Amino acid sequence: MIMMLLVSAAMTAPAMAATVTNKDADTQVLVVVEDGNRAEIALEPGSTETICPSGCFVTLPNGDRIALNGGEDVEIQGGSASVK
Repeated sequence: MIMMLLVSAAMTAPAMAATVTNKDADTQVLVVVEDGNRAEIALEPGSTETICPSGCFVTLPNGDRIALNGGEDVEIQGGSASVK
């Protein structure tokens, strides 16, 4: 019974993911490594993407690398990121 409740709770819990917003006037390309898989994500000016539902590493346009656990709000401006 307890096991069924735990499985049920895990299935109904919302997935935590990070959101990234590009506040620059130019498209910004992020390199995301999640579970060993590498992907490039192009963010148009003013756009927001949801990434990293299970944590990841992100390389920013300026070369900085940040670790995200999910649930963060990231804003890119001037090629740099601020994590909230």
